[in-house]
Amino acid sequence: MKKIIIPHNSLTIANEEKKAALKVLDTGWLTSGDEVELLENEMCKFFSIPKGHAIAVSSGSSALYLALWALKASKKRVGIPVYSCCSLRNAAHLIGAKPVYLDSSNQNPNIDIEDVKKTDLDILIAPSIYGIPVELNSSLPFEIIEDISQAFGSKINGKKIGLRGEIGICSFAATKLITTGGQGGLIISKKKSIIDKLKDFRDFDNRDDKKIRFNFLMTNIQAAIGREQLKKISIFKKKREEIFKIYLNSGLNMLDTDKDYLDPIRHRAILINPKPNKVIANLRKFGISSIIPLRNKELLDKKKRYKNAERFSESFIALPIYPYLAKKNVKKSSKICLKIKK
Repeated sequence: MKKIIIPHNSLTIANEEKKAALKVLDTGWLTSGDEVELLENEMCKFFSIPKGHAIAVSSGSSALYLALWALKASKKRVGIPVYSCCSLRNAAHLIGAKPVYLDSSNQNPNIDIEDVKKTDLDILIAPSIYGIPVELNSSLPFEIIEDISQAFGSKINGKKIGLRGEIGICSFAATKLITTGGQGGLIISKKKSIIDKLKDFRDFDNRDDKKIRFNFLMTNIQAAIGREQLKKISIFKKKREEIFKIYLNSGLNMLDTDKDYLDPIRHRAILINPKPNKVIANLRKFGISSIIPLRNKELLDKKKRYKNAERFSESFIALPIYPYLAKKNVKKSSKICLKIKK
């Protein structure tokens, strides 16, 4: 087997991030502090919300748990797409909620909100999977936690998503669109009272009362790296789009949207092929790594059939897509995939 030359994913870390981390080390203040507050303020500016409407936390999983905590989700019915990360299920169980699993839409792994409206829910966790914005509408009969972990910077009708529900959450893990040094998360809300409540819970140390709190703090090093990454998000988005277009224009059957009002960010380049293992094996012969992004056995519920989610889990291959990926390698991957369309 040929050694992997083109990895499926790769960090986009440069000298700016390294210098920012070293600067924090030189200060001697490594825990949460001024860098975290600066990152929160810059995130507010990015999402066009007032200062004080964002809180940075230790991970995306922490953000999701805290969002459920803020909405008092214990014993409530929480809708979760069955085609999604296990962190959603884990957070719901940890908070003591009652997960209600939902199938994907016909077109993509996102939920179909018209189908979901028929389901008895108290809270819906609504991720935008692989960077394609999930379509939500107003006057929904449940509270919404909008998960933009794979869609940071995606837009609908020119407006960034993330604030269409009570709470928006995001992960900055190493494989996401931007990272805060491997782990990290963000919570945003139009309701400052929610963010204030969460900050009081997160900031656990040196408090005079006896309230129960917990350490969900982001560190200054994480925040410093994240601040540099945030400056580059428009560049990252542009380069990912260029790579995706090479795949698409080569004739590959790529997961996309034909709706003009949706502006996705290419978290994944998903090739649709009924024989994913054959595609992956053939790419590997040429030193190119690709994966099944979510396997059938990773679907969050097996107690019943989820026909759309099962179909996607058995026909999706994630091809390499990251800002440092050379275009010649994208074309090489496309050429190999075209030879094994079926």
